[in-house]
Amino acid sequence: MSREFKRTDRISEQLQKELARIIQFEIKDPRLGMVTVNDVQISRDLSFANVYITVLGKDSAEEAKEDLGVLNRAAGFLRREIGKSIKLRIVPQLKFDYDSSLVHGRKLSSLIEEAVAADKSRTDLTDPEGPKNDTAED
Repeated sequence: MSREFKRTDRISEQLQKELARIIQFEIKDPRLGMVTVNDVQISRDLSFANVYITVLGKDSAEEAKEDLGVLNRAAGFLRREIGKSIKLRIVPQLKFDYDSSLVHGRKLSSLIEEAVAADKSRTDLTDPEGPKNDTAED
């Protein structure tokens, strides 16, 4: 059974690839850090696209504010370059936003690791025989 994709999903994926390439190789602004394009969500009529990015070493939208400003000011240039590389009737207007999901994921992961370590140390302290070995001895 084949999975069907909507046209907007295919265009979003292609936009993500092209934007990552153009930002890396074409934009020469020294204020711009190492940008990763995480996702592109495009409107149903293909006229607007929200581009979600992260910047290496910057863990909040406040820290990445300058990078977002550079990209939002370069949106016209990026749109023109996309129009050259992708054949679309309408090239969407681009708006760049910071994607904080990776930061939240790292925080949750560290909380889980801390809880597991605390649980293990509490179990080791309360068990007088020490840690149990699951192998049966005959």
